[in-house]
Amino acid sequence: MYKNILVPVSFEADRNARGAMAIAQALLAEGGKITCLHVLEQLPKYATEYLPDGHLEAAKADVVEGLKSLVEGVENASTTVVDGHSSRTILAHAENNSVDLIIVASHQPGMQDYLLGSTAAKVVRHAKCAVHVLR
Repeated sequence: MYKNILVPVSFEADRNARGAMAIAQALLAEGGKITCLHVLEQLPKYATEYLPDGHLEAAKADVVEGLKSLVEGVENASTTVVDGHSSRTILAHAENNSVDLIIVASHQPGMQDYLLGSTAAKVVRHAKCAVHVLR
């Protein structure tokens, strides 16, 4: 059983996010905690200039609401939204917060994943704690 579980959520597949939360609850030790983390990728400055006013704030608010719905009714679960690069930010958060298990959802790999590597693959390769990959 794990005391401090991190569940990074991308919202690409809601089924995987809910599945990851179910696994987290099953593997959580008594008195442990679950953190749902969403990383907002930084957009280049030139791209943000073309977005309507308030778009980024509205998008972040949508993410916060989505995370709240995932942890609703889950004891000792919290949410965090941060800016950064997905895999590096997940790994840094895990290390800085003494996470002992990361539950990360993965998608069916495409050609770009074989060349560049997916977020889940980078987390698996570089995490200093246990990682559970959900397909």
